[in-house]
Amino acid sequence: MRWTVRGLRLVGAVTAGAVTALLGVVFVLAAAPFADRPAVRAAAARMTGLELRRLRLDLPGRDADGELRYLAARVPVGLLGGLVVLLLVIGASVAVRLLWSWSRGEALDGMLPTPPLLAYAFLSGVVLLFLNLSGLVGVDVLERRLAVRLLVPDPTEALRRRIAELTESRAGVVAVVDAERRRIERDLHDGVQQRLVALSMLAGRARRGRPELLEQLHEQARQALVELREVAWRVYPSGLDAHGLAEALAGVAERAAVTVRVTCELPVRPPVPVETAAYFVASEAVTNAAKHSRATLVAIEVRQEGTMVVVRVRDDGIGGADATGGGLTGLARRVAALDGRFTVTSPPGGPTVVEAELPCA
Repeated sequence: MRWTVRGLRLVGAVTAGAVTALLGVVFVLAAAPFADRPAVRAAAARMTGLELRRLRLDLPGRDADGELRYLAARVPVGLLGGLVVLLLVIGASVAVRLLWSWSRGEALDGMLPTPPLLAYAFLSGVVLLFLNLSGLVGVDVLERRLAVRLLVPDPTEALRRRIAELTESRAGVVAVVDAERRRIERDLHDGVQQRLVALSMLAGRARRGRPELLEQLHEQARQALVELREVAWRVYPSGLDAHGLAEALAGVAERAAVTVRVTCELPVRPPVPVETAAYFVASEAVTNAAKHSRATLVAIEVRQEGTMVVVRVRDDGIGGADATGGGLTGLARRVAALDGRFTVTSPPGGPTVVEAELPCA
């Protein structure tokens, strides 16, 4: 049964490849003069994506410059597959006609089912079926190799790109750490330090015979502790290690100035760097929504999709977020350092959606 399903799936894939080869001829001829236009490149990317889905191939980071060339190169292979399928259909129809006629005791093309003729027909049919199935498998293998050859970057070029990406991400991480250090210093200097100075002055005045200031002194001390705790959470949330991402995000929701709804569905805890990046993406997005977007509701969703942890933060604010701003750029660099993807969608009028995909494998 399993082999039958695989065989039917193979015939279907090769047949579909023949049809898309015909469409590919039309597309390549029409698009070749305008190959550099973004719309043509986008259409080539979509058609290439459909071909890879038909072949059940996953080629992350494929070479976008080679997609139109691939579509052109696979046309003869696709048409060859169509020819093989056509021969299979013709052979099957001849076999059915023979069986139908001989089962009724009738001659086909003047031939009656004598033992030598039956043996000849059986052996010929088995050999032709074997050759035909080999042709189907060969076309499928050829299509896969062609896709890998033309869409996967050259190993040397891929290595060069990887080195460039690592160099850029290393510089990004250094910039993020430096920005975080400056922000912490600013928070300590302008917030906690000023609060402690005021607290010291109040204590001095209370000691000089102003007991009515004790209540104000207590309130100042409480505010200093709150600000100190917030600075510590911005450095690294202690609850993340102890209770996991869901509890840490629940803490973000409790401290937020807007209503925050958290959905965290992870079957297992991700690695610590992934968990930390996911936390900071959600926390920073909520802070931005509360400060700049005039949002009333923020929804945080954290899910496992394949080998990726996807963090999606959506608010109902006015939109218009600048993806090149300091905070979002820092998040993009933090995600890029883990080989993840970071996108911000924020049209005027909203909503704003911040999404990070973090690889776990």
